[in-house]
Amino acid sequence: MNTAVHRLVGLLLVLAALLPAGSAAAFADPPVSVEVQDTAGVLDQNKLIPALEGIEFHEPTRVVIYTYNGSTEDNLNEEVLRFARSGHPEWISPDGQKWADGMFIFALDPIGRHVGTYMGEDRKVSLEQRSDIQDAAKDLFRDAQWTDGTIAGVRRGAELINQPWYLSAAFLIIAWVTAGTAALGAAAWITVRAVTRSSSRKEIERGDQSYASVSMDLEVTELNAGTIPEASRYGGHVLEKHRTFLNRYNTASQLSNKVHALSRRDLGRRRHLKLAREYADAASELDALDDVIADTNALLNKAGTWPAAWDRQLAPFRKDLAGLEQLLTKRHGQGDSATAAALRSFRDQSHRDIERWTAELAEAKISPEKALDRLYDARSRLAVLLENHAQTVIEGFAKNEREAQLMRKEMQAAQDGLNHKRRRSYEPSILGTVYPSYNFFSVATFNSGLNTGVSGVSSARGGGGSTTGYGSSGGSFSGSGSSSSF
Repeated sequence: MNTAVHRLVGLLLVLAALLPAGSAAAFADPPVSVEVQDTAGVLDQNKLIPALEGIEFHEPTRVVIYTYNGSTEDNLNEEVLRFARSGHPEWISPDGQKWADGMFIFALDPIGRHVGTYMGEDRKVSLEQRSDIQDAAKDLFRDAQWTDGTIAGVRRGAELINQPWYLSAAFLIIAWVTAGTAALGAAAWITVRAVTRSSSRKEIERGDQSYASVSMDLEVTELNAGTIPEASRYGGHVLEKHRTFLNRYNTASQLSNKVHALSRRDLGRRRHLKLAREYADAASELDALDDVIADTNALLNKAGTWPAAWDRQLAPFRKDLAGLEQLLTKRHGQGDSATAAALRSFRDQSHRDIERWTAELAEAKISPEKALDRLYDARSRLAVLLENHAQTVIEGFAKNEREAQLMRKEMQAAQDGLNHKRRRSYEPSILGTVYPSYNFFSVATFNSGLNTGVSGVSSARGGGGSTTGYGSSGGSFSGSGSSSSF
């Protein structure tokens, strides 16, 4: 592989020699001016303007930022042209048919979720490049980072507008292919190996932390399991998990021995990364289970540490209650609906219930099993309320039954509790050990399903495609520009 590396270096030098001497100074011109028309009121101009003034273009360019609050059905191109005609004729060419020379307009509609780019004829780029500029901002816009997204979009525009031929993607691709596919393959091989090696080490470190914790507490775990009341419904289920604990620990020990025997070179291979992840996952699950065994023993026997164990059982429910308002006030959250009101009422009542259950548990008015029963009932009730609200959200966003079915499918997939490796997630609690993860419809699950569902429907509508026309009011205007949704 050293020969391949040497060949790659040599080819890079050849490629560098092919480029014009002035390429280092390809970016030399800050904007001639920066004008911000933030009618939507979403931009931090103290941050935006200095950032834009520091961006270098290939040619002197006037930069205009325009925002307005529209709707999903709006044509952003038509709105930008209307705004320019009514108050900023200097943005338009003297004949009224194009955008003015030297002009780059970046437009944003945060409510309708549209982004647009418009250029004078001497600054125009291809439709594909306009989409590239818009795409550079979309991830930030989806997170409502309007200022940062605008900066990212303008920066990408500066790279593409009047880009010298020798910096174009087409030229670089041809140059690299001509210079040698083998060299690129060598570089890719080296990069993949390095990334895989680093990932393997991180997984082994993750596994070691959990494995060390489990090993240190092994005797304590066995003592805790030995005093869990088996007659308890919750205790019995946790003990069933414990019966395989030592076997799983032995498996983790064997995996630990295998991954620590791997050489530096071995760590760069994909199959060994898979082995390292298997070790880390096995150790992490054991680490979570021994904590649950300890909490089960402490809570069911009302040992001295039972209040902390009870708090850990409440933690997932409290997290859901705390996240409800953000869910209901987000875009498409249908926060003013009847099902949203039911969720808010349930949240307020649940906070009072948690205090009451804890007090009654402390005063021995209810048993630990009864407290867990009440927690289970409350979380089950929340799941029903979230399912009801999911239907409200779907009805509010979907335009037809096909879109509604797509959203329901995504909601169900999220509720099924599969992680990115298609394995069911595990909640490290007594209820999470006794019941499957999908038994409870959490706020995080709801958010995940909603985001995926909205994204899927938007894509199916073709919302991500570019719109180039200026609408019925545009007349014969044919300036270079387009918009798309995010």
